[in-house]
Amino acid sequence: MTGSARRRTDDSRYGKWVPLVAAAVCPHPPLLVPEVAGSAAPELDGLRAACDTAVRRLLAVDPDTVVLLGTGPVTGLIRTPATGSLQPWGVDLDVPLVPGQPDRGAVLPLSLTVGAWLLARHDARESVTAAQVAADAGPAEVAALADEVGAAGDRVALLVLGDGSACRGEKAPGYDDARALPYDRRVAAALAEADLDVLLDLDPVLSAELKAAGRAPWQVLARAAGSAGGGWRGELLHDAAPYGVAYFVASWERM
Repeated sequence: MTGSARRRTDDSRYGKWVPLVAAAVCPHPPLLVPEVAGSAAPELDGLRAACDTAVRRLLAVDPDTVVLLGTGPVTGLIRTPATGSLQPWGVDLDVPLVPGQPDRGAVLPLSLTVGAWLLARHDARESVTAAQVAADAGPAEVAALADEVGAAGDRVALLVLGDGSACRGEKAPGYDDARALPYDRRVAAALAEADLDVLLDLDPVLSAELKAAGRAPWQVLARAAGSAGGGWRGELLHDAAPYGVAYFVASWERM
């Protein structure tokens, strides 16, 4: 456990008490969904298995509410009903936030669409809601959303969706950038150690230049975990960049 994970809850970097009991961190590439990946689906079997492990651990703590958290066009909560679509990626597949919801409702961004798909693989019985955070969200916006997430229930579990840099090699979406690997290594170590300070110190400008979609969601997680107080234990379950994009899977639990 790192020093930041032990930090007192009255630290000014964190907000009011948040009843967060566990968290899982997963990436959100559309190729994670086999129908989208097609013949390439086996290439991400290891990533899917790691995500399934993280989600199972999240649900094993028996939370009252599961909040899906990822990047979106604006910052705020998205309540049921809400539906995501994988049509932009060539598959006529709708993904509801909650299976069996009465209508389509709000539109889920890609991050939360993949998150809802991951959760649906586990027949979750808990109350489910979602929150999106703008990619360029600053500290005040991150802190405010962390407080909103904390108000979602008495025992909240977070399923956090976010990719690392997209600049790992010449074939990467953001081409090759020498800063990408050190950035991703720093994030991987922070997720493995539940190092809240490292996540909160990620530079928004550098993150945007490296096309790291996870920066803002990871920072909301760090704020919520800090506000929850106590110690946190992290475990990194997956760390790879098969298409030049860094994909991390991690599991966090209260000490």
